[in-house]
Amino acid sequence: MTRVYNFSAGPAALPEEVLTQAQAEMLDWHGSGMSVMEMSHRGKEFMSIAAEAESDLRELMAVPTNYKVLFLQGGASSQFAMIPMNLIGRTGKADYFRTGSWSKKAIAEAKRFGDIRVAVDAEADGKFTSAPAAGEFEISKDAAYVHYTPNETIEGVEFGYVPETGEVPLAADMSSTILSRPIDVSRFGIIYAGAQKNIGPAGLTIVIVREDLIGNPIDHTPAMFDYKTHAGADSMYNTPPTYGWYLAGLVFKWLKGQGGLAGMAEINQRKATKLYQAIDNSGFYSNPVDPACRSWMNVPFTLANAELDAEFLKQAGEVDLKTLKGHRSVGGMRASIYNAMPEAGVDALIAFMAEFERKNG
Repeated sequence: MTRVYNFSAGPAALPEEVLTQAQAEMLDWHGSGMSVMEMSHRGKEFMSIAAEAESDLRELMAVPTNYKVLFLQGGASSQFAMIPMNLIGRTGKADYFRTGSWSKKAIAEAKRFGDIRVAVDAEADGKFTSAPAAGEFEISKDAAYVHYTPNETIEGVEFGYVPETGEVPLAADMSSTILSRPIDVSRFGIIYAGAQKNIGPAGLTIVIVREDLIGNPIDHTPAMFDYKTHAGADSMYNTPPTYGWYLAGLVFKWLKGQGGLAGMAEINQRKATKLYQAIDNSGFYSNPVDPACRSWMNVPFTLANAELDAEFLKQAGEVDLKTLKGHRSVGGMRASIYNAMPEAGVDALIAFMAEFERKNG
């Protein structure tokens, strides 16, 4: 069996070591005679898996004790609704940064629940190619929270800093960047992330929420959309995504073996730097994003001649470089180089790009 280099934006590649361990434990987890998929979520076996995964995640991210860590379903898209349902009730108002496709969706959903102010709109000529510099925005004093997307997966735009919001809680959709580098969790009111990029398989969503923000949902919030419901039941009010939780736990162990988030940051920055250098040093490829706002995780690039796009993808696939087609709203190519993408995969892509340019430039 040949493993390809999978540059998918999500669901994305998982570490091969994690998949190998899951394969070995598929039929019989630690002598239980059961697959993790078959276990009761309330049985002692799975309870031990769940507790260890949360403990490892807390250690990796240095999560303060006054934050709850929730393992939920519904993807980040459900959080677009859950955040205003749970947080906006204090004032009925919230500020949002509009910096790309995912923040646009978050804004559209939040407008169902209150008065949403766009504090930053980074769109220019119908495109998103930069994030605001620190200090280029004002936060409403009566905002219940401020929401931003640190990394826009589709456009490849990333904030190089954490916005300062004073006493107003900061909410962050970290689906594309969580666990890629150290962060100071205490600067956020709530962090959420779909699992399918840097955590595990699709179907699991991680929410890290400060305890004082739990327990004040707007009227008529369903129980399943109330953070208090899940925080009070250790994420087991309903049957959670048990296998995704288990695989996430294996990923957390793998990350600890890579030197934790500091170690991953060194690797990720190195991968991104060399890929951007290959693009910038070429007259054949280009990246549309302001260099100060380039993503470590999602690298879009275009060819000088768009008519060669299909041939580029065809030939890349023939040498096991897969899922490089860019999002339809941006065009060109996109290489997503999350934690599980080995540096050798980035090197292989760069070598192929150079050869393709030599033949077609």
